Amino acid sequence: MVSGPSLDPLNREAAPPEAWTPLLRFARLAARPLERFLRIEAASGILLLLSAAIALALANSPWAEAYQHFWHTQVGLRVGPFAVERSLEWLVNDGLMVIFFFVVGLEIRREIDHGELSEWRRAILPVGAALGGVVVPALLYLAVAGEPATRSGWGVPMATDIAFAVGILALLGKRVPAALRVLLLALAVIDDLAAIVVIAVFYSPGIEVYGLFAAWAGLTGVAAMQRFGIRSKLAYVPAGLVVWAGIYAAGIHPTIAGVLVGLMTPVRAWIGPEGLLSGVRRELETLTPASLQALSPHELNHALRHYDHLRREALSPAESLIELLHPWVAFAIMPLFALANAGVAVSQQPLDPAMWTVMGAVGLGLVLGKPLGIGLAVAMMIKLGIGALPAGLTARHIMVLGVVAGVGFTMALFVAQLAFGDPRLLGAAKIGVLAGSGVAAVLALLLGRWLLAPIAQATADLSADEAESSTEL
Repeated sequence: MVSGPSLDPLNREAAPPEAWTPLLRFARLAARPLERFLRIEAASGILLLLSAAIALALANSPWAEAYQHFWHTQVGLRVGPFAVERSLEWLVNDGLMVIFFFVVGLEIRREIDHGELSEWRRAILPVGAALGGVVVPALLYLAVAGEPATRSGWGVPMATDIAFAVGILALLGKRVPAALRVLLLALAVIDDLAAIVVIAVFYSPGIEVYGLFAAWAGLTGVAAMQRFGIRSKLAYVPAGLVVWAGIYAAGIHPTIAGVLVGLMTPVRAWIGPEGLLSGVRRELETLTPASLQALSPHELNHALRHYDHLRREALSPAESLIELLHPWVAFAIMPLFALANAGVAVSQQPLDPAMWTVMGAVGLGLVLGKPLGIGLAVAMMIKLGIGALPAGLTARHIMVLGVVAGVGFTMALFVAQLAFGDPRLLGAAKIGVLAGSGVAAVLALLLGRWLLAPIAQATADLSADEAESSTEL
C-alpha cells in the first residue's frame, strides 16, 4: 500500500496526485505574502487606499482621458431584438455594489437578531451615538452649503467606512480594547442603515408604482421559498434579480434591493454546532475501513452529500453568506468602486466658489461633525441616565471613536454620486470626501497614540491606583 504525505488529508503541504511538486511549491511560496496580507485586519482599508490613490493619479495624468473613457465603455447583452447596454461604471455602481449592500443588510439583520442591537439596553448607546453622528454632520453641511445649488450634498458626510475605521483601530494595536471595536462596528452598522434610508427616501428621483409591484412580487417569492423550506442559496438568485429589477424600474437606487433581500435572510441555523457534532458522530459510528472500501463511488458521493448538508446547516444562511461574500466585497468590489469613483481631476479647471463650498462642507462634516455629533449624543445619554459606557471605556475612547467615524470613504462617495448631477460639484464633493477622510484617519491615529495607553499598561495603572486607595483607607 502506498503511503506518503500526498495521502495525508490533514497535511496542507501535501500535493494532489496530478500536481508537479516543484511547480506547486513555487506557487505556494509566491502566494504566502498575499495570504499574510489578506489576514491583516487593515488589509481591506489598505487596498481601498491604494485603489483611490491609483484612481486619483490616473485622473490627473496624461492618461486621464483614457481612464474616463474606460469606465464609460459600453457593455451589453443582446438576445434577438432585445438589447441592454450600460457603462462599466454603471455595472460597478448599480450592479456589483448591490452585493456590497446585500452584505450590509445581512450584517444589520445579524446585529438586530443576536448582536449588539438585539437588546435595547445594549443598543441604545450605539443607536444614539450613530444618530448624533448622522444628524450633526448633515446640519453642519447645510450651515455651510445650504444654498439651493449645493444643499443636495447634505447626505454625503453621514456614514462611516467600516473597512477604513476598523483598519485604523487595528493600527493602534493594544491601545484599543475589544469593547471599543464592538461599539464602532455597531455604530457603523446603524450609520449604514441611516444612509440606506436617506438614499431610498431623499435620493430617488421619482417612484414608479409598477416597479414597486415587481419588487414586492420578488420579495414575496423569497418569503414563499423560505416557507417551503428551500435551503439552496442559488435558488433565491432569480427572485433577488426580480427585486433588483423592480427597485430599479421604480426609480429607487437598485442597491436598496440588496439591503431588502439581506434583511430577509434567515439568521438562525437549522442544526447548529451541536447538530453538526452529533450528526458526524452518528455517521462515523456506521463507518469502518472495510465498509468504506466496499462503497461504490455513487454510495460514497451520497454519504459526502450528507456531510456537506451537516456542514452547510451548522451555520445560518446569513452567517455563511457573510463568510462567503465578505472577502469578495472587501478585496474586489470595494476596490473596484474606488477605482471607478475616486478619480477626480483637480488640476484641469479652477475651483469656483460653489465647488469650494461643497468641498469645505463635506470635509467639515466628516472631520468636525462626526466627532461632535457622536460625543454630544453619548454625553447627553449618560447625563440623562439613558445609556452607560461599556466597561473599560472612557471619554478618551469616545473621542477617538468619533474621529475614526469621520472616515466616510465608500458610502460617502456613493451618496455623492447620487447627490450631484453637476460634474463640477460632484468632483468637489469627491475631493472633500477624500481630504476629509484622510484628515480624520491621521487625526484618529495621532489621538489614539496620544490619549490611549496600551491595555496592559492601563490595567497596571488602574491596579496601582486601587492599591493606593486601599492603603489610604
